Amino acid sequence: MSRRSTFRELVDDRNLLVMPGAYDGLSARIIEAEGFHALVAGGYAAIGSMMGEPDGGQSNMRDMVDHYARIVGAVEIPVYVDADTGFGGVHNVAKAVRALEATGAAGLFFSDQVFPNRCGYLPGKQVVPVEVMLARIAAALDARTDARFFIGTRTDCLSLTGLDDAIERCQMFVEAGVDMAKPQGADTRAQIARSMAEIPGPHFATLSQAAGNHPTGLEGMRELGVAAVTMPSISLFAAAQGVRRAIAKLAATGSAADLADQLMPLPEYYELVGLDAFQSREKSYDDRAAAIVARRKRASI
Repeated sequence: MSRRSTFRELVDDRNLLVMPGAYDGLSARIIEAEGFHALVAGGYAAIGSMMGEPDGGQSNMRDMVDHYARIVGAVEIPVYVDADTGFGGVHNVAKAVRALEATGAAGLFFSDQVFPNRCGYLPGKQVVPVEVMLARIAAALDARTDARFFIGTRTDCLSLTGLDDAIERCQMFVEAGVDMAKPQGADTRAQIARSMAEIPGPHFATLSQAAGNHPTGLEGMRELGVAAVTMPSISLFAAAQGVRRAIAKLAATGSAADLADQLMPLPEYYELVGLDAFQSREKSYDDRAAAIVARRKRASI
């Protein structure tokens, strides 16, 4: 079964699909190795890891496509990616959908913010008129070549104009044909329950470190019947904390002798990155090449 079909089955399943966020290929492999069935890759983690900056939309479509392609290529599980606003007008949206589909991602989501996009939990957001977003959606759906490729949307208007407007926008997004529409920032149990009751299709919630303490945990989401939850920045924050602790200890002690408890053991790292399989592939190719040369030599005798 393809990763896209698998992703749709996971979303349709009655169990809550938990998708931790990966910021690069290595964090994606860790998520997969720990038994998660899908993961998300978002712009907040991408900008933080690639640039060491807050997510204000200061990258471009090609950089993000390359970044997501490396994450998709590192794992076998479905990867759901963040397409920001679609990176511009309707023609940009179409190109983004085609390019992200070509990475092998299971699906994408994009928002109704003005371009350039910024993290939905940062101040200074603006949204486009709903007609502009509906045009983006039409372009995205027309650009999709694989019907299994999941196209999700979100509105960032809740903090600007309220939940009523956010729900109405999501209803129109679904009517336009997307697979999922969510009101970003609808985080309380009451907001989630109302969104699920009034917006057709699966509900995707977000548990982001950028939001601070979240009012509804995973157990609450399971009780509400949420289809999926993304945790887009968990790996980024975990890695930042881990690196800081190790480097701070190095700076404080001036010695690398006491860092073992801060670092992944070498055998575990090689297992994670697949060193044995890597070397086996090299040997198999060398053996095949040697066999061809040996046959030629025998034939010439």
